[in-house]
Amino acid sequence: MDLDEVADRLYALPPSEFTAARAAEARAAKDAGDVRLSREIAKLRKPTVSAWAVNRVAREHPGELGELLEVGERLRAAWEQQDAAALAELTRRRGEVTRTVGRLVRQAGDLSAAASAEVDQTLDAAMVDAGAAGQVRRGTLAKPLSYSGFAPAPVPRERPAGRRKPSPDEEAARAREREEAEARKTRERQEAETAHREWREALEAATKEHDERAEKVASLERKLAKARGRLADSRQRLEVAQREERHARQRLER
Repeated sequence: MDLDEVADRLYALPPSEFTAARAAEARAAKDAGDVRLSREIAKLRKPTVSAWAVNRVAREHPGELGELLEVGERLRAAWEQQDAAALAELTRRRGEVTRTVGRLVRQAGDLSAAASAEVDQTLDAAMVDAGAAGQVRRGTLAKPLSYSGFAPAPVPRERPAGRRKPSPDEEAARAREREEAEARKTRERQEAETAHREWREALEAATKEHDERAEKVASLERKLAKARGRLADSRQRLEVAQREERHARQRLER
């Protein structure tokens, strides 16, 4: 068993089942004597709903997702070569495959508007960034992905001197950056809320366990105090009996 195998199993589960399953996997690794693996498993983050939905599609619809990632790879190549004709055709295909995969992701679960926006960000990131594409393909996302650079688009090789009006593509890219910045803030806030909720639950469980054990210790201490009192009484009676027995023996000997 290695970390990739465990992660593959865990990230196939709904978020509601992740924490308990992670604890079980970490415990199994520790029981098997692999403390390092146990610690690595414990570090795996619980997936957001949007990340889980993308992971599910990576497993259940690899063909459709593979087509989206292939279009993204060709789009990046066309952008590097500044092939305007190929970019135009691939941009059209990008819209088609993104809509198809986005629909499959949303069918995987009842997503909120915020989660749906995160799905779109993740798919867009996979289209324009090779690293993001690899993460999406593996199906082990813990959180949504985003891309803060400009989307592939034809760029003039020569530009006139001085200020000029931004092109529609540049304006769209800047608007996209603003939207992604807002989405990142929303996502970070949601992650912070999720982390706080999980640690609050852990705190409540730890507090309950501590209080129960403290009460047991207090009860045992009370019993121990009573037992010590009874022991002291027995010791006193023993000392009296020893003294009186000694005196009686001495009288007898006289």
